[in-house]
Amino acid sequence: MTPILPGATIGFLGGGQLGRMTAFAARAMGYDIHVLDPDAACASRAVASRTITAGFNDVAAAVELARGCDVVTLEIEQIHPDVLDAVAAETALRPGRAPVYIIQDRIRQKQWLQQQGFPLGAFAAATTAQEVEDAVRAHGACIAKSTHGGYDGRGQVRLREPEQAAGAWEALGGRPCLVEQMVSIDYEISVLVARRPGGEMAVYPPSRNHHTGGILTWAVIPAVIPDAMTTQAQAMAAAIAERIGIVGLLAVECFVTTDGALLVNELAPRPHNTYHHSERGLATSQFEQLVRAVCDLPLGSTAVHAPSAIVNLLGEVWLQPHAPHITHALEVPGTRLHLYGKAGARAGRKMGHLSSVGDDAQQALGRVLESYRRLSPGTIASFDVHEPVLHSTI
Repeated sequence: MTPILPGATIGFLGGGQLGRMTAFAARAMGYDIHVLDPDAACASRAVASRTITAGFNDVAAAVELARGCDVVTLEIEQIHPDVLDAVAAETALRPGRAPVYIIQDRIRQKQWLQQQGFPLGAFAAATTAQEVEDAVRAHGACIAKSTHGGYDGRGQVRLREPEQAAGAWEALGGRPCLVEQMVSIDYEISVLVARRPGGEMAVYPPSRNHHTGGILTWAVIPAVIPDAMTTQAQAMAAAIAERIGIVGLLAVECFVTTDGALLVNELAPRPHNTYHHSERGLATSQFEQLVRAVCDLPLGSTAVHAPSAIVNLLGEVWLQPHAPHITHALEVPGTRLHLYGKAGARAGRKMGHLSSVGDDAQQALGRVLESYRRLSPGTIASFDVHEPVLHSTI
């Protein structure tokens, strides 16, 4: 295949913060950027030379985007299949229609993973309230998830009793949903894989992650987990990327259970919140790596050159009586502030993140959590920012 060299134009389906940060990396490498997003004030607008304001189901707008680009990628998977087909008919679409179609529906995704033999927790596809109830009776405590969208804890309902099924079904809009058995989680990790059109792959070291209310709180690398678990997780992520045929990035979120089992949680065919620290501590950030992969350039090293960590900044930080204490936060050594250029803070909305580096993972994580505590003392109670002791025998 012929590489797409600097000077070419990369199109993005989606103009959120993931597109914005990838666009910065692409600009640094000499590429032009076009974006399609429903929000006229999307985060990527400031970086793109052209922004088309249209829905992710607007075929005509997607064709217009594609005709001006040498390659089109995405930063959100909820793109209508007709749009994916229309773009692919005009220009190179990477990651490609097939992997996105599998991943964008949680039931299809779980069933594909099961068919391929990858380890999963127990689950059921429910098309009625009765089937939700049956799943809870069969598996005990469960989480019911909408099949599309529902990121950051939204579109999810926890059920501990079968009698809660009708309410959960109604809360999820009375539409088909995925019902997953709740498992006993020791810790959470993710693995990021980059893959070129010809099949060459680069696998990142695992990231150790922590969530509060379904939203990522912090992530740190190295993950400080047993070497055998690192090897197992990387091999599994690479196998998933190869079998699903991704071109670009694939993030594989995993649970490690209290009895030591590694289970796949979810897949994402795009840059991932748990690898924002790659911009600070890894030889090649996930954003530059996506550009390399979709443009069919040699993939960059995934080596860790500095332990690094992030903490997400949600809208709550800006909804306090006092403005964020940015100067105090940046007094912590090794920290940086990353804001996404979004207008209108609201609860639960990702507005930015703090990052840090340190001599080891514990120091990097401690620094970024301390920076957060100084930035927004008023939100500590609602955001789990205690510092755990990282060690590989947990």
